[in-house]
Amino acid sequence: MTVSVKNQFPYRYDEVGSLLRPEALKEARAKFHANKISTDELKKVEDQEIDRIVKKQVELGLKAVTAGEFRRSWWHLDFIDGLNGAHFFTPEKGYNFNGLETRKGGIKITDKVTYNPDHPFFADFSYLNSIVPEGVTAKQTIPSPSVLFPNKDAEIFDDYYDYDLDDFVDDLIVAYQKTVQHFYDLGCRYLQIDDTSWGMWASFSKGTLNPDLKPVAKAAVRAINAIADNKPADLTLTMHVCRGNYASTWAGAGAYDPVADYLAQLHIDGYFLEYDDERSGGFEPLKKIADNGRHQRIVLGLVTSKKPELEPQAVLKARIKDASQYVPLEDLCLSAQCGFASTEEGNHLTEDQLWDKLKLVIDTAKSVWSD
Repeated sequence: MTVSVKNQFPYRYDEVGSLLRPEALKEARAKFHANKISTDELKKVEDQEIDRIVKKQVELGLKAVTAGEFRRSWWHLDFIDGLNGAHFFTPEKGYNFNGLETRKGGIKITDKVTYNPDHPFFADFSYLNSIVPEGVTAKQTIPSPSVLFPNKDAEIFDDYYDYDLDDFVDDLIVAYQKTVQHFYDLGCRYLQIDDTSWGMWASFSKGTLNPDLKPVAKAAVRAINAIADNKPADLTLTMHVCRGNYASTWAGAGAYDPVADYLAQLHIDGYFLEYDDERSGGFEPLKKIADNGRHQRIVLGLVTSKKPELEPQAVLKARIKDASQYVPLEDLCLSAQCGFASTEEGNHLTEDQLWDKLKLVIDTAKSVWSD
């Protein structure tokens, strides 16, 4: 009997998505950009490294595995660049991450944004799905639609819609609905949208959402719910909320309070929320999600992906107990706070330390939950 993925995921122990790029892959990408190897030669290395890390994830006991985002340079820009009407460009400056300037990258919207049936992510998922063993689910990650909202500070420039957010969101919804359906047709049953918007909007607010941000927050709810309401019933849709993840640094700091009312309106199946340090505030805002009547799972990102040191398991269990004051324990899960390499630079850990982090997540979850 086939068990509905919706009832399984997010799993009690889960992962956000990206994994550290191995040196063999970094070298191959450098050679490719220097025109020293072909596309096929690069793909061969990518396939080999994806095979290896999928096998390792399965050996660890993860029930849902990713390709580590190994074919991407950026967690978001590669996907956006693959949509019709949006194009990658190199701006004059990078992003400010806690005093560190990141590598430069941005998007220009030059035409109507539409679904691309030849988006390279489709072939990437098909490969992942083909190598995942029976009983394990291939998890796909893509940026949330709100990440595409024109924003000069985020280097997303609108040269087509004249910054008319309603018209833009209307087209974006259709593009995403068709994209999600295509992933489903390829066999995807677990899709995660990654969203830095909520974390950054919370960072720009004090207690309640900055009034200037309310229109974009409402537009984000509209877009995400239109996608969630249109998806097949047995496709699990989750969302990871992030405050930035680049070379072990971060872009934003602030509790979830200013955006909790909006997050509680989303029709998704689960949330991956950062809670690895004081930047995320307390668990109190989670009660608004728990009280919305949807019984969505909340994955607590208590284990940091930014530092190699392992959190004491006793501390993790105490924090889970603390969170259960606001969300029933049966609706909670555990993960790392973010991916380990949102861009190909990666965080400041070794691969062995990465696996130790994921093993800590698994071991802790098994000691808390019986399922």
